[in-house]
Amino acid sequence: MKKNLLTIALIAAVSSGFAQEGKEDKAEGSSFNRWSIEFAGGVNKPSNPFMPGAYAATPSPWNADLGVRYMLSSNFGLKWDIGYYTFSNNDASLIEFDTHYYRTSVQGVANVGKIFGFPEFTKRIGILAHLGGGYSQMKSDDQSYTDRMGHFIVGLTAQLKLSNRIALTGDFTSLTGVGQNRTFDGTGNAEAQDNKFRGFGGGIFSGSIGLTFYLGSNDTHADWYYEGDKTKDEVAELQKRIGDLETMLSDADKDGVPDYLDAEPNSTTGVAVDTKGRAIDKNGNGVPDELESYMSKTYGDNVKSSAITNNSMTNNEMIRSLLNGGYMCVYFAYNKSVPTNESTEGIDFVLTYLRNNPTAQIEITGHADEIGNTEYNNKLSAARANAVKDVLVKAKIDPSRLTVVPAGEDKSVDKSSEGARKLVRRVTFRVK
Repeated sequence: MKKNLLTIALIAAVSSGFAQEGKEDKAEGSSFNRWSIEFAGGVNKPSNPFMPGAYAATPSPWNADLGVRYMLSSNFGLKWDIGYYTFSNNDASLIEFDTHYYRTSVQGVANVGKIFGFPEFTKRIGILAHLGGGYSQMKSDDQSYTDRMGHFIVGLTAQLKLSNRIALTGDFTSLTGVGQNRTFDGTGNAEAQDNKFRGFGGGIFSGSIGLTFYLGSNDTHADWYYEGDKTKDEVAELQKRIGDLETMLSDADKDGVPDYLDAEPNSTTGVAVDTKGRAIDKNGNGVPDELESYMSKTYGDNVKSSAITNNSMTNNEMIRSLLNGGYMCVYFAYNKSVPTNESTEGIDFVLTYLRNNPTAQIEITGHADEIGNTEYNNKLSAARANAVKDVLVKAKIDPSRLTVVPAGEDKSVDKSSEGARKLVRRVTFRVK
């Protein structure tokens, strides 16, 4: 019965896992944040066009960039940004100039770090590639003109994750002008030079450092969301569910009834139980019928059959004989004061007796083996007896009915035998 229940439970758990996975796939958008705002600044180098004798400072003073990005998925997104560049002459230039270049761009973004497997070995470093185009204007402080053009832009952005909300970035970008009429120094006209620069002649290289701020209510942004982590989490969750089911379906007293259905989870091992795990006790005396039958056969001279069929005094004599004869004990692992799972039935037996006999009193005697210091073993035997007493008190037995006797070391067995030592690491009972 237990095996069938476990099989059904496992199938249910797996089915539930797949159902949950389907729900999460449909709601993938809620798994990570998509929006971010980007700020960056740095230096740049205009390559051409320049009039002969005009030379720009290397690198040119500075550039700035402000962008907003939206990730369509965890790997790909779109970005809109505006940029500003300044160019000025160096000391060797024959022409003095101070040029201002403005642009706005729309770009596609790919998380190439994730595509190439960075999350497999690092969760803090990433690389984004961006590619697109837009509109530009160029003006000069010295010449009165405005040059309007288009541009292509491509670049790589290295990322260092500082937190779930902020990343430090380092970017290298190349910009190519389309339809540029003026040279970067502002003094030359491309149309006057046979349209030499009106194709793809203009170019700017820039390097910048910045910060990315992630927006949204989720813990993770798409830049750092890794599907492999999600799968691992799902597997771990499924394993937890199966583990919980296995725990729920465990059968501590080995009576064939899972603990979560067992009304008596500590029934005496080997005795017949009903569908709720309760030991069969037709005469209602608190002693399983099979155990009574065994006592009748084993102690027939001392315990007559009437002691089993009668429901009062003679039955109590049989139980006292069991307890005082040491047939019901509680055992402990080496150097432990917590009863082993297999021996808690002894406590159950005593508890039943005390409940059925409200005036009865019990001595709880703790024992230890001879391994170790004698003084320590005396304390250990007391701790074991007190542990059993605590269980009975928590079961609402009046402490005044329980007497703890620390017997210390039991030297009645061969000290060198590990098996024999197990027999004396115990608590015994005596009805007063």
